[in-house]
Amino acid sequence: MGNVLRFLCGQWCKPTKDEDLESQGYHGVSAANVGVTALAHDLFHFEITSQVPEGLSKHVVSSKKAQANWYRKLLEAWRAAKPPPKTPEEAARLVIETLKRHQKADVEGLLAFYGLPLPHTLVQHTAEAPTSLPEGVEYEFQTFPVDPRAIADGDGMTVYVSTIDPRESSCVPIEVQVAAVQRSQARAEKNYTEADAIHKKMIESGYRGIDAPENEMPYGKEAKEELTKIVQGKCLRVLVYGVDQYGRYVADIYCNGIFVQKLMLKKGFAWHYAAFDQRPELARWEKEARDKRVGLWASSNPEKPWEWKKKNKKDKGQMRR
Repeated sequence: MGNVLRFLCGQWCKPTKDEDLESQGYHGVSAANVGVTALAHDLFHFEITSQVPEGLSKHVVSSKKAQANWYRKLLEAWRAAKPPPKTPEEAARLVIETLKRHQKADVEGLLAFYGLPLPHTLVQHTAEAPTSLPEGVEYEFQTFPVDPRAIADGDGMTVYVSTIDPRESSCVPIEVQVAAVQRSQARAEKNYTEADAIHKKMIESGYRGIDAPENEMPYGKEAKEELTKIVQGKCLRVLVYGVDQYGRYVADIYCNGIFVQKLMLKKGFAWHYAAFDQRPELARWEKEARDKRVGLWASSNPEKPWEWKKKNKKDKGQMRR
């Protein structure tokens, strides 16, 4: 499986270099959250001027007086949200919930005006994080907020846990803790070659039960972008089941109480990997995405990542001869 979750120990620090800030765009606005930022700006503008945005009337059917009423309600809801929406999905849910008694054409027109997801494209969320550890879970831990630059593909990322908090560090495999100390020592001695070599030896852990397209495959880029939207800047709850045949730790991932594997399956950006996990709900969520033809299921016969990797491994072997 190409699905990788790397355990890294260390103290979290926010980016402070100019290039780190530039990578996020002007004032931290990226292509992924520009609609959220535009809505927040217009709500702030409405609070000052009581004016709705120019051009909105082309997308909705109600009068400007009605539009002003929407923005008044949305402004109150935005203020009450803790924390306020940060992703397009969160902003869309706030709009849909706040204006649920208004005309469907107006709600969808407002969402389209800001480029936010329409109601039928959103996966229904439930507060489903287990309150007790499911059968088979050996231990759990919490991560620091996920850095979007540490997300490798649609099912792989690097996460950080605290070595200071014994509740977290005690759950990290001893091999990782030793490697983290060795890497820190190598970096302190400016032996970056050795530090990088140690970094590569750190224990890898796979998601349990799904496999997403590789970056080079069709929908690989989209799968990575979707995973980034779900977990970036969020702390994760990781439930570790054990070690697979490749020596990797296998886990379920929860973000804000939401089962990450479920979201990736229902949005059509991953396969149920039945060879490693026979849970029926995973197969059901994949079938729902297939039936709706969302994500990679828009293709009539998408290639499975494990078959793609097997074929490419064989091709590389033939090239070496």
